[in-house]
Amino acid sequence: MITTPNSKQPVKILKDSFEKSLWEQGKLVVGIDEVGRGCLAGPLVTAAAILPIGRTNPLLRDSKLMSPEERLKAYSWIIAHCRYQIGIVHHRIIDQHNIYQATMLAMKKALVNLLTQINETPGAILVDAMPLKLSDTGFNGIPVYHFPKGEQKSSSIAAASIVAKVTRDALMEKYETLFPGYGLKQHKGYATKIHQGHIHELRHSIIHRESFLGSFRPKIKADDDQQQTLF
Repeated sequence: MITTPNSKQPVKILKDSFEKSLWEQGKLVVGIDEVGRGCLAGPLVTAAAILPIGRTNPLLRDSKLMSPEERLKAYSWIIAHCRYQIGIVHHRIIDQHNIYQATMLAMKKALVNLLTQINETPGAILVDAMPLKLSDTGFNGIPVYHFPKGEQKSSSIAAASIVAKVTRDALMEKYETLFPGYGLKQHKGYATKIHQGHIHELRHSIIHRESFLGSFRPKIKADDDQQQTLF
């Protein structure tokens, strides 16, 4: 189901129906998605991607449902055939604002970077779930459509999802060497039990999102108080 720009009434769509309709008119379609909204550590990464007119690939699907090997194979196809850009906001921006506003900022970064690069106006922008507003970007004349599970309904969004996921995973693997002990390479900053345990043991690092750690602080303080009673 989708929400059109001028109506809040949901409309059922078929896979790649936007792409097929606009491609027949010779128009480009931009897909946008994010990765890392729910993480306790690291940046939020978004991507904006444009498929070649009339071309898609069975590899393009929801990045969350793919193995690392499948994502890399799809990513190789994307970088060889598609145009894309990324947008990154780091943990401090997330803490200064909030995750919703940070996501909007990152999506706009990716979109503006891409549209500036191609110097061509697409027929539509498709966004996974979030109602992206473009009034402050200079591109507010382009129709924007948002719908849940967008990666499963649009190959353009799926391509963006894969680019964002591969990019963020690579960043988190680099952070593993800079901030050892948290298992970042394994869980990529998500709130797994292992990650939570490391935070309790080591306290948070400078790349952890302070605004996401409120639920851990009572236990950390209780542990500190207990230790102080021993001396």
